[in-house]
Amino acid sequence: MMQKRRQLTLFIEEKASASIEKVRQAFNPEQFALIMAHVTLCREDELQQIDKVMLHLAKLNVGSISIDFADVIRFSDGKGVLIPATADNLPFQQLREKILEGIIDKPRHHQPHITLMHPRNATCTDAIFEEIQKISFPKKIQFGKISLIEQETGQQWSILEEFFMKKNNM
Repeated sequence: MMQKRRQLTLFIEEKASASIEKVRQAFNPEQFALIMAHVTLCREDELQQIDKVMLHLAKLNVGSISIDFADVIRFSDGKGVLIPATADNLPFQQLREKILEGIIDKPRHHQPHITLMHPRNATCTDAIFEEIQKISFPKKIQFGKISLIEQETGQQWSILEEFFMKKNNM
């Protein structure tokens, strides 16, 4: 039986994702084929009351948000590589709170990041990491759209619906 997963995602616009996608394609082609470069906003376990989530998304009036990123790091015993966000990223946390209001009283602190090599289907070596560290990645990325995405186990993620953040910047 196929199992479906849903998440809310902030996809990285093409102009900001060139260096990111180049690394993903070269060193993690399996993940590259499954989903475009992104920052996960809400994971599947947080979307249990999807009707409420959809209502909050439809009424969202926060404008775009920017996320500042640090240098690449390894994770998962060095197998994976990601670009972590810097600091607390308050606008990102506030956006999560607005979306999950009345669903989760105190959403967990989810640190935004961009995964370059997922340890589920890639393994970073010291040589690969040295090569990745030489690449210039965006230090600030602006997001103005939230995507509700779905994946059947092992299949490519598909976009179910998109929500544009309106109004002023957070």
